[in-house]
Amino acid sequence: MLFMPRLLLFVSLITYSVCFYTRGNTPATRQPAVDSLATQRLLASVEAFQSGPAARFGTVALSVRRASDGLELIGFNAHQSLPSASTLKLITTATALSVLGSNYTYTTTLEYDGTIKDSVLTGNVYIRGSGDPSLGSWRFPNYFDLNALLTYWSTAVKAAGIRRIEGAVVGDASLYDDLTTPDTWPFGDLGNYYGASLSALTINENLYRVFFKTGKSVNVPASVLRTDPVLPYLTFRNMVVTDAPNTGDHVNIYGTPFMNQQWLTGKVPIGEPANEFSVKGSMPDPAFFTAFALQEKLKQDKIVVTGSPLSVGGGLPNTVSALGKRTLLNQHRSPTLVELVQQTNFQSINLYAEALLRTTALALNKTVRSTSSSIDAITTFWKSKGVTLDGFRIRDGSGLSAVGALTADNMTGILSAMSRDKAFPQFYETIPIVGQTGTVRSLARGTVAAGKIRAKSGSIEGVRAYAGYFRTADGELLSFCVLVNKFTPGQNRAVTAELEKIFVGLVGLPGK
Repeated sequence: MLFMPRLLLFVSLITYSVCFYTRGNTPATRQPAVDSLATQRLLASVEAFQSGPAARFGTVALSVRRASDGLELIGFNAHQSLPSASTLKLITTATALSVLGSNYTYTTTLEYDGTIKDSVLTGNVYIRGSGDPSLGSWRFPNYFDLNALLTYWSTAVKAAGIRRIEGAVVGDASLYDDLTTPDTWPFGDLGNYYGASLSALTINENLYRVFFKTGKSVNVPASVLRTDPVLPYLTFRNMVVTDAPNTGDHVNIYGTPFMNQQWLTGKVPIGEPANEFSVKGSMPDPAFFTAFALQEKLKQDKIVVTGSPLSVGGGLPNTVSALGKRTLLNQHRSPTLVELVQQTNFQSINLYAEALLRTTALALNKTVRSTSSSIDAITTFWKSKGVTLDGFRIRDGSGLSAVGALTADNMTGILSAMSRDKAFPQFYETIPIVGQTGTVRSLARGTVAAGKIRAKSGSIEGVRAYAGYFRTADGELLSFCVLVNKFTPGQNRAVTAELEKIFVGLVGLPGK
């Protein structure tokens, strides 16, 4: 009998926590929810997660909202600003589809200035970027990868009758005149592929591979063999050593935009095929590489170029001696926006998200000239849709920023508003299915949640996050967001198990 008051208090707190929220121009008010055993079980599961060993020193937040009218049904720490990690990509991609439309494409142009006489171009050849993150990517079977793209451009130069260029090949990234890397991205990420900086002239997803020759025993140096693509102007300070077999990639690449020396630290495993192991890094100046690579291809095709490759844009000074109006040689169109968005959400590509952020913001406001002003444009857009964005403090479009934050309430508010947008059917299909596809394909397998939830995952240091949609048994569409911040180190498996319990609880919620 001594324990009964405490039990009654716990049940009362759970019942009070399950509530509807209404928002307008007046302060938020609470209305009692339709009580159900399923909602009580879900809240009990979240409370146990919060107070248990995996998260007791951090924060667990959950928001569940009805998509049809945006009414928040469940809120647990839902108004606390927390890091979103890559779930932020859902907001970026939703905004892009709503503003630009699913059939939007980027156009990259090949141009020249000056004059052509007797097969000699006295002038420059330019590759002008429009912000396409997929240019030269290998992900799209019906589009050119890097090598095919260079051949395509070289063929266009030859078709114009040019056999000698008295000038330079220029990578033109001048659409963005600022340093496009978000200033809150961790320094340790910038040299690695997932920290590749955005450029108006992105190519090959702004990444390269560095190949190591592994040693014959543990802790002996692993030498650099080559890079792919070839980057002879890039130099390395290499401190990588050989690790035990099957230990995977433990290399970190330190570098910054526009700096051609990079530092290699960490370990690579012994015993890989041919004793080689490759790691992906980020190009310091993608526009320069584009110019360099095309010039090398032109030389292979017996077209002489007298000048050195150049790049402009991204905060660099313009050192190109232009010779009048440019003439179009060739245009290259990207895959459609919905194809780009699916790759962004399924593969969680930071570069694509940053590109879509800037492109969408420019479409909303032609005066946008920075990442921060792009974020302001996106924020204004969703506020105009009636979404409450108190606590919305994002710092990029991908969630890689270590200091960006939002509330679970912000996320479900935007996702619910998006469900009423004309582009929603296309957006919905770009979100991975729990237990089946994308970065959530291994999550909640073998449970009733598998196949019933569309979710984008997010993970950075000390953070696990998921957001998306699911339907109740009677077909009601709900949006959800769960954020876990500063969970206990070494508790990754426990965190995953608790999150899977939440997913099971979500699909068991009642409908109308």
